[in-house]
Parts: sequence; C-alpha cells; structure tokens
Amino acid sequence: MSDEAQAHEPRRSGRNLRISLDAMGGDVGPTVTVPGAALALERHPDCEFLLFGRESEINAELDKHPKLKARARVIHADIVVPMDEKPSQALRHGRYKSSMWMAIDAVRKGEADVCCSAGNTGALMVMARFCLRMMPGIDRPALACMWPTARGESIVLDVGASIGATAENLVDMAIMGSAMARIVFDLERPSVGLLNVGVEEIKGVEQVKEAGSILREVNLPNMHYIGFVEGDDIGKGRSDVVVTEGFAGNIALKTAEGTAKQIGDYLRSAIQSSFLAKIGYLLARGAFNSLRSKMDPRRVNGAVFLGLNGVVVKSHGGTDALGFASAVDVAYDMAKYELMAKIGSALAERGEWVLPGASSAMVENRAGEDPADRETGSA
Repeated sequence: MSDEAQAHEPRRSGRNLRISLDAMGGDVGPTVTVPGAALALERHPDCEFLLFGRESEINAELDKHPKLKARARVIHADIVVPMDEKPSQALRHGRYKSSMWMAIDAVRKGEADVCCSAGNTGALMVMARFCLRMMPGIDRPALACMWPTARGESIVLDVGASIGATAENLVDMAIMGSAMARIVFDLERPSVGLLNVGVEEIKGVEQVKEAGSILREVNLPNMHYIGFVEGDDIGKGRSDVVVTEGFAGNIALKTAEGTAKQIGDYLRSAIQSSFLAKIGYLLARGAFNSLRSKMDPRRVNGAVFLGLNGVVVKSHGGTDALGFASAVDVAYDMAKYELMAKIGSALAERGEWVLPGASSAMVENRAGEDPADRETGSA
C-alpha cells in the first residue's frame, strides 16, 4: 500500500487510537508534553502514544507517569527544531531527522492517526505540507482554532497559516471549517460567515465578495452560509465558523488574546486597589472563578491544520501540561470522528463551483520564492 493510501486509510476497529507527539516541541519540551499526554490518557483511555525526541529526556518524565509509560513508545530523535528558527532553515536542518518531522511522518506512514506538536508554528506547517502534501483540489493549508464566544465557542480560520486568499481559497476554508465544526459541535449543518468590514454585500474586497456569491449559489448541504460577519460578531458567536485570510485572522487572534490579558490585569489591579475591593472579591469569588475559567486560554488550546493529507494539531508553545492536554483532546476528536473523511466528502460535494487557483506544485515553485519562508508561522 502506498504512503498516501495509508494516510487516508480509516482507523481499524479493534485497535487503540494512536497519537504521535513531537515531545520536544514548545518552550520547555518533555516537562510539559509528557504530563500533558498523561492527562489526555486519563480522559481517553483508548489512546496510545508515539513520543518523538531525545530518549533520555522523555524517559525521565515518563518514569513519573507509569500508566502513560505502559501505553507509549519512545522513538529517539537527535534534532529539535528551535522555536525561533525560520521555516526554511527548519526544513533544511530537520527534514527526516527532527522530532517534529518524525512525528508528522508517522501519520504519513499510517503508524499514527494524528500528530500533535507545541513547536515552531511556521516550521510545523511547512514540514507538514512537505511531508503530507495537500488534499486534491486544495492549494494551501489553513490553521483553524477554537474561539470562546458569548454563545460557547466558534471555529475561526485561517489564523496565520498563510497570507492572502483568493475567493476559491476562502470557499475551501469554509468547506473545511464546517467539516471540523460538524465534529466539534456535533452539528449537521454548521453556520458559516465570511469576515468582512460590513455585513452589506457591496462592502469588502473583491475576493471576499466573490466567495460570498459562490457560497450563496452553491448552498452546500452540510453548511449554512449566513453571509458576512464583522469583527465584533466573532465574540458574539454569530456563526459556528468564521472564515478569513491568515493576515486578518492572525491579527484578530492576537488582538483577542491581548484584550483578554488586559482585562485580567485590570481585574487584578482593581481587586488589590483597596481593602473594600478585596472584601468584594471574597464575596464574589465564585463569579470571578467562573470568569477566569471562561477566559483561560488553556481550555481552548489546539489549532488544526486543514487541507493536508493527514491531521496535524498545533498547541501553543508556552502552554502548560493542562493546555497541552487540551490540544491532545482536539487531536483525539479529529482522528476519532474522521475529520479527513468529512472534509473529503464535503469537497466532493462542491462540484464544479470551485476551481482551485493553482496546484501545490505551482505554488511551491514560484520563481524566486522559497515556499518555506512564504508561510507566516505566526499563530
């Protein structure tokens, strides 16, 4: 069986779901990734783990988690991709032999169902793209993240996998994002909105207006397109899926993260401002704890690269074990509920309405450009 066929092969019933981890990824590596995997195993006892990285460092942490050790296999890798390395350099230095590449390659070979890494975002995306390749008809990946809203959560994509997008790219993202929403939110027909500067059809750049026209006309059975949404509609949860290109999406993400931190700082400062404020905090501690939980970024950690011939999940590099476990939870759900199959069937349903602007090979061979450096990797 070819490697590509193995990547698409459904998980065999009767065996545990297998997750490959770049154990060295993130700001501190195994001291977070291994305890995070242990927490995830408690939630998902039908998991097995392949841990890629420096064997001695991983085993030192595994010894503290005997249940995980019994369900894990360590594969040694000498090379660790630095968090600040340019994607093109990471690809040249770490291809085939870094913990990141080997974790992704396990998915390509069919040895794992999904890959999770807290490593360098740009390097992870470029390596995943070169190793797994793109799905037929998709010419660029998108990074989809969970976004806390007034109604619960929404999926927002792209939040930084690449810059700019054609109308066809935006439609592809809408299709892939809705497939992910069907898994995460257990909805038959998730609502989808295109991020724009206004809700009126005459507003916005041509690519967004054209994508909106296509989505209205095609009326796909597994998606409810609601039209344009504005920036403040993301937090309101007006749609289950919000689609935008990576530049705007990454700015929106970083703005939201910064605003959440700012509000937290304001609250801490206000609570410490006087004796009466401290008394008020004690009386309303339950409400403050609820707010803290809703604003905790660890609770929604884990972004998914969509459009690849395999599932790769990106954890925030600076998270702790609880946050990394959340990313592993996302990876588990994407594999268990067959994200790849749902995206494949959704893309098939789009018919002749959407024509890819260029093949992956054309994109990667633009004159004078290194495709690894063209990706932002900033999420």
